Amino acid sequence: MYQLLSFLLFVLAFLVREVDPSSQECSKVNVNNCNDCITSGAFCTWCKALNFTKPGEPGSARCDTKAKLEERGCKTSDIINPQGYDAAEKNVPLQGGSSPVQLKPQAVRLELRPNQPHTFPLTFKRAEGYPVDLYYLMDLSYSMKDDLNNVKTLGKQILLALKKITSNARIGFGSFVDKTVLPYTNTNPEKLQKPCPVEETQCQAAFGFKHVLSLTNNENMFNTEVSKQYISGNLDPPEGGLDAIMQAAVCEREIGWGNNTRLLVYTTDDGFHMAGDGKLGAILKPNDGECHLIGNQYSKSNELDYPSVGQLAQTLSEKNIQPIFAVTENTKQVYEDLTKMIPKSAVGVLSSDSSNVVTLIQHAYDSLSSTVIVGHNQLPEGVTVTYTSICGDERPTTGSQGRCSNVKINQEITFNVTVTAGNCMGEQSFEIRPLGFTETMVVKISTRCQCECDENPDSHKDYCTNAGNVMCGICSCNAGYVGQKCECKVGQKTERDLTLACRKDNGTICSGLGDCVCGICSCHASEDGRKIYGKYCECDDMNCELNRGKVCGGNGKCDCGKCICNEGFQGSACQCSVSTEGCRNSRGAVCSGRGNCECNVCQCQSGYQLPFCEECPACLSPCPTYAHCIECLGFGTGPFEKNCSDSCKNINHTIKDDLGSAKVCKEKDKDNCWMIFRMTELDGQQQYAAEIRKERECPEPPSIAAIVGGTVAGVALIGFVLLLIWKLITSLKDLKEFRKFEKEKQKSKWSNADNPLFKGATTTVMNPNFSGE
Repeated sequence: MYQLLSFLLFVLAFLVREVDPSSQECSKVNVNNCNDCITSGAFCTWCKALNFTKPGEPGSARCDTKAKLEERGCKTSDIINPQGYDAAEKNVPLQGGSSPVQLKPQAVRLELRPNQPHTFPLTFKRAEGYPVDLYYLMDLSYSMKDDLNNVKTLGKQILLALKKITSNARIGFGSFVDKTVLPYTNTNPEKLQKPCPVEETQCQAAFGFKHVLSLTNNENMFNTEVSKQYISGNLDPPEGGLDAIMQAAVCEREIGWGNNTRLLVYTTDDGFHMAGDGKLGAILKPNDGECHLIGNQYSKSNELDYPSVGQLAQTLSEKNIQPIFAVTENTKQVYEDLTKMIPKSAVGVLSSDSSNVVTLIQHAYDSLSSTVIVGHNQLPEGVTVTYTSICGDERPTTGSQGRCSNVKINQEITFNVTVTAGNCMGEQSFEIRPLGFTETMVVKISTRCQCECDENPDSHKDYCTNAGNVMCGICSCNAGYVGQKCECKVGQKTERDLTLACRKDNGTICSGLGDCVCGICSCHASEDGRKIYGKYCECDDMNCELNRGKVCGGNGKCDCGKCICNEGFQGSACQCSVSTEGCRNSRGAVCSGRGNCECNVCQCQSGYQLPFCEECPACLSPCPTYAHCIECLGFGTGPFEKNCSDSCKNINHTIKDDLGSAKVCKEKDKDNCWMIFRMTELDGQQQYAAEIRKERECPEPPSIAAIVGGTVAGVALIGFVLLLIWKLITSLKDLKEFRKFEKEKQKSKWSNADNPLFKGATTTVMNPNFSGE
């Protein structure tokens, strides 16, 4: 009852919206004929009655909402208003059994009016005994040794659990480890053959993904094939699970997937590598999403990178495969995050030895199958689709997908599908299907963009001055004729000139708001009182800014797109009363004299800050700029000494003995003295108050005696130092010569008896008187 009531309320709301004239508008932009009209807006209609327009009024005045055309006197029979419709091309009743049908209709044809949403119902009924295919994909890295021993005996239990749900259940098996290159796997030849620890006697050679058993309903075959499997190993903790899931999804023929509910149970105790990780092993080629099983092994494991999560999610969705991640507690959060990116998936926590996997699969299947999600594949360009889900006792919800939870077996639920075509198009199609099921609904779309006026082209020729034919109430003129009723005859050459005369700056003819009749713009007459005017129909009295739903806030007039406010109002939409209360600073000045008060908020000059334009952090300090004024005002000197009052009239100054510790300015005057002062900006433009310290800081004059004395002492000191240096150099030179003399002296060899200067006498004289005594 609640479901029926919700549906009726939804339909009632939709119908009220459809018939409420206040919710319908027609833009009428660039409308020249009936076809332009019905494609310009969802609520645009066309009046085909002759003489409906006033003299000089363009044909676009025939285009408006149905209500407004009727108000202007157009009969309902003269209004062209094509509507979209749907028709079921295939509508097999819902049924269970061996050939269940859960979705109807199976094919729908839509004729859509552009921009006009069209809604039709889609019904889903969860059938009892729907066939199930379950592919068990297991991590065979060494840490899963205990889990493998249990799985070898679980085939019968898993099938029995599935057969409690459906009599048609099949099971298959595959295994994975990781890519057999460094750094994922030890590439030592011995380790590649036996990647397990030494004490492990039964160990498989390293591998990426291996398909072991295609889907079968024989539990003994499952146990037999799985019992032949042994543990393997790798180096790093993350595994190559995404590679394995991708191959299990795309190798449909090898796995044996049927038109059934497809479950993929993925068991592991660790995380997974993803796209980009392959670079660590020098694998740069992206995963191509194709099947590469040769001899039931993934042959491109070491050539293609891991798939990305997005690529994998899209593939699983396309193949209607619902993954169940049976993982250990330590990796639960990783896979819960993964399920947020895969629309229909579930996570369960394995016990340390996988002994609870049967119960886990049952709970996950119940959760997945009781949640019905309806979506679509890629849509044609310009087409949008939304779904309103009517799910039992739940309130209807609308979104980009239909979704109902806790759907019971044999429960019928409805999704209202709303399709909108944004433009005219040829026949297109797309598919809608419930995720996780192979059933689909084919939706074929075509658009209604041509008016069907049912007129004889040769009728009413006199209405078109015998120079054209009536088409949906307006004249289609023969070549060489223009005008509302083909009343202007022009030559081929002058026709272009006439058209150019109606273009402003070579733009749209008559600004798109009028018709060019014999070189003069005939502006559109507006039935709602709007006045369109100007040489090129470029102006109107309504296209101005709105405030509170009124043009110019109701407090002014619209003149060619600009509001002219009444006295006492201001703002771009005359939305504000003239007031300056919010713009006055503590001294009462409006925006401190450095901005304009608009809508009671200051609009400050560049650099000044709100709220009152008092501060300007980016502005330069006034201290250097007005240093000469400080010099003449405070000390009567400087360049402005003679005309100080005129040059510095924007400064009010006071002389103080001390300025305290607050920030002050220091600038030098002409005598190289430091002037100490403080400047504060007053209200207005370049107005300042200056506080000048009475005393300047001037350097003391030099001491003459000290300078002379210091100079004489310096000269004497320099002379004394030079004398010492000369004496030192001379002494060193003498010492060097003396040592040289001593060295030469020691080298001379003198005879002790001979004097080298002595020479013997040449004559000997004897004294005869000498007796020898």
